Amino acid sequence: MQRDSGKVRVRRVYEAPDPDDGVRVLVDRLWPRGLGKDEARIDEWPKSVTPSTELRRWYHGPDGQYEEFRRRYEAELAEPAAAEALSRLRALAAERPLTLLTAAKEPDRSHASVLRSLLSAA
Repeated sequence: MQRDSGKVRVRRVYEAPDPDDGVRVLVDRLWPRGLGKDEARIDEWPKSVTPSTELRRWYHGPDGQYEEFRRRYEAELAEPAAAEALSRLRALAAERPLTLLTAAKEPDRSHASVLRSLLSAA
């Protein structure tokens, strides 16, 4: 299922690549289970824009809630390495379509959705 937001979209990495994907960016820290690298057709994998392990574990734990996750994740994205990688993704999105790929079962309530919002606002 494709979720468009201007030139930046979010898709599950397990979906077949689409000719309209443009630059395909994996935004998960870990490689998706059961998916071969050739099959995934990933162009970029900027691990510095992925949520920290601690934040990811908190969000998927008993206390995690999306709005607080979003706030904490945006704070992580303001750190220098993440901000630099985010700038690169903004530049790519300005040139051509950009597809953020995630293994998350609910992409609209994941870090990929937060990234899409930040990249689309630029």
